[in-house]
Amino acid sequence: MTPIHELLNHIRHDKEFGRGRFEIGYFDRVEGTIHRIAFQQIVFPAGEHRAFELLDESGQSWRIPFHRVREVYRDGQRVWQRPA
Repeated sequence: MTPIHELLNHIRHDKEFGRGRFEIGYFDRVEGTIHRIAFQQIVFPAGEHRAFELLDESGQSWRIPFHRVREVYRDGQRVWQRPA
């Protein structure tokens, strides 16, 4: 299985593969649910190799560690899932 950091880099840097509508499903520890967000909503800070950041509806920035990513979707189809 492809590690999540490699898949995210593949989406970001391979123009052919990166076409499509990608969504990231991450585990929210507070709510105990998986949230799906558009790939365009996340930012990869320089020098950060274990997490990404996202802005929520209120404009607050959140740091999401890669280990909390549970699923990745491309055009609505799941293309990656963390093993249980």
